[in-house]
Amino acid sequence: MTLLILAAGLGTRFSGGIKQLSTVGKNGETLMEFSCLDAARAGFDRAVFVIRRDIEKQFREMADRRIGEFMETNYCFQDASVLPAGFDAQGRTKPWGTTQAILAARELIDDPFVMINADDYYGISAYNSIFEFLSGDRDPSQQCMAGFKLRNTISSYGKVTRGICRSDENNMLLGVSETYRIADEDGVIMGDTPDGRKALDGDSLVSMNMFGFDPSAMGLLEEKFAHFLERAQADGSYQTAEYPVPVAVDELIREGRITVSVLPTHDKWYGMTVHEDLPGIQAAFAEMMEQDIY
Repeated sequence: MTLLILAAGLGTRFSGGIKQLSTVGKNGETLMEFSCLDAARAGFDRAVFVIRRDIEKQFREMADRRIGEFMETNYCFQDASVLPAGFDAQGRTKPWGTTQAILAARELIDDPFVMINADDYYGISAYNSIFEFLSGDRDPSQQCMAGFKLRNTISSYGKVTRGICRSDENNMLLGVSETYRIADEDGVIMGDTPDGRKALDGDSLVSMNMFGFDPSAMGLLEEKFAHFLERAQADGSYQTAEYPVPVAVDELIREGRITVSVLPTHDKWYGMTVHEDLPGIQAAFAEMMEQDIY
């Protein structure tokens, strides 16, 4: 199975170097190295990195040398001009979001895969759960995702965007509400919802862009991405709009075309949103390495 790592982000809120290549371990490890090791331990045997062309040299030097020791490494590029037939970038240079990032790897993936962000750490149990799910006897329309508690995913140094999950009693995902500018404000977690800025439940499960997909999902995502582009052309947002994976998944669930099992995980999530996040993450990994987790 494949680990698909989305590493083409611009990191506009992260100052001081290339965010994806920032070191967090005492031996110069990046978050990606720990993620790849966790995935390999769970059973994933190849990594596909979606990167930008301007960081290709530095990225390959790191990944081939360090991650290539225990996983097959492959690369592709997310470019604003790579679009479904009938569309062109119309001068746009900024990528179109995480759905386009997945589609950038379509020619490299023909097996079940899990997607993650390069600058996030998810913990080993999520990989184990997703690998077990994808390895099981299931219909191709059945997908999965790791669910993390909202309170464990908030940055202390800036507002974040999260996809808040709505699930039934069987942990089947009913939908994802993309919620923006989430932050802890005097002990209350607040976020921008379609109904205005509201207090949020810290125990709500959220999507951290860790979805397990059947390869057949690629065709569905491409179709939804084309529909998004049509809407963006019609409403005038073509130069600025993005299409996140949780939004595409939410639409496909509403249409009855896929089901998504939410696999709760109690592992601690770490992510680099702003540069100020880095010292805390480095301290956490120093402790994990002292405990021989890595």
